[in-house]
Amino acid sequence: MTAPAAALHRFAFPALLAANLFLALGPWLVRLADVGPVAAGFWRLALAVPFLAFLAVRQSRGRRLPGWAMVAAVAVGGLFFAADLAAWHEGIVRTKLANATLFGNFASFLFAVYGFVLLRRLPGPLQGGALLLAAAGTALLLGGSFELSPRHVAGDLLALLAGLLYFFYLVAVDRARRVMAPFPVLAIATAAGAAPLLLLALALGEPVLPGDWSAVVLLSLSSQLLGQGLLVYAIGHLSPVVVGLCFLTQPALSAAIGWAAYDESFTLGDGAGALLICVALVLIRLPAPRLATGGGEAH
Repeated sequence: MTAPAAALHRFAFPALLAANLFLALGPWLVRLADVGPVAAGFWRLALAVPFLAFLAVRQSRGRRLPGWAMVAAVAVGGLFFAADLAAWHEGIVRTKLANATLFGNFASFLFAVYGFVLLRRLPGPLQGGALLLAAAGTALLLGGSFELSPRHVAGDLLALLAGLLYFFYLVAVDRARRVMAPFPVLAIATAAGAAPLLLLALALGEPVLPGDWSAVVLLSLSSQLLGQGLLVYAIGHLSPVVVGLCFLTQPALSAAIGWAAYDESFTLGDGAGALLICVALVLIRLPAPRLATGGGEAH
């Protein structure tokens, strides 16, 4: 690894934490938007496309262009991402926020397991302990507000489906980042997902044009340009195990946003859950030479 690449590598984990901070704002902004939930997903992607295309062209100068097979694979990943957004945004408005957050983070554990499959070994004591602590922390964090109810079944299933779809998107990004720089990956995936979301929003009869653009603009800026931009960059440098567990910071951040924006309670159990997740992240980072290894040359 060259000196500049090594310097960039040091920023990967902080970038991942920042990505989760911006992504945690997504559910709140979806609820604030005065368009339908699927339409909010469309604007999240569509408004970001011109900026990502510009950045992708600049970052691709002097680099070997990827083959069409890789471009197609990233585009398919973008379709999975669009389907994830549609299911996730619909789930947010059909169930409790805690339920949607819990089931939507199903991808966290799937991506961590995928990381161990890539490493071709079972988790060691530290990694196994980190996974257990993360699961316990998530349960504590959401246990007070999580509620299984027939009224929430549709939203719960949509959020669970969103987590599965997001996992497939993450796998596509992880494979692409082995040979591609971050902005071309994100630009292709974002452009591929925008049109299907618009068509679905129109088919569902949702209001598409916002009266107030502030929520959808902030959603696109925070969740897509900053959140996904930092995430795709970090995925090129960090193990899926680390990335997957770091996603679990989002429930803690969502709880904090709920407390600040809606005066929702933040209990001692919530604080303990957030602390356990932080400890899990410290544990998963300890064997850095073996776990925090990136995919490819396109750093």
